[in-house]
Amino acid sequence: MFKKIVNYCKACYDELAHKTTWPSRAQLTHSAMVVLSASLVIALVVFAMDFVFQHVMHLVYPK
Repeated sequence: MFKKIVNYCKACYDELAHKTTWPSRAQLTHSAMVVLSASLVIALVVFAMDFVFQHVMHLVYPK
């Protein structure tokens, strides 16, 4: 049982260290900027929709 666990850990390490293609620093930075930009755009769209719906609801249901 213990030998199976050790072999599994060795296989995982070998896969991650030698067989996996990791992105370069430039690729990682670019991907992070794309994700941050998309998140900002989506947040702005949700904010705008919330703002518009809030004002529409105040027109429909005045205080």
